Amino acid sequence: MTIDNELIDSLLKNYKKPEDLIGENGLLKQLTKQLLERAMAAELTDHVGYEKHDAEGDHSGNSRNGQSAKTIYRSRCHGTATGPLSRR
Repeated sequence: MTIDNELIDSLLKNYKKPEDLIGENGLLKQLTKQLLERAMAAELTDHVGYEKHDAEGDHSGNSRNGQSAKTIYRSRCHGTATGPLSRR
């Protein structure tokens, strides 16, 4: 997969200093968090076999069951992402 240069330009539009990219609330941390949360949600959708809020999951025995915080550790930074839960 390639990332569109226009997307990168848009993300870096307000970039002024390194902290904007790698600081405590920098772009890298925000992107990592959002990408991981969406990946975990997609993984759960594949696991339970239905989309979030789909009536197909009602009383299926394999239901989505809220969210919980997950601590993510990386070599340069760590943070918390909110991931979905399933009952199984």
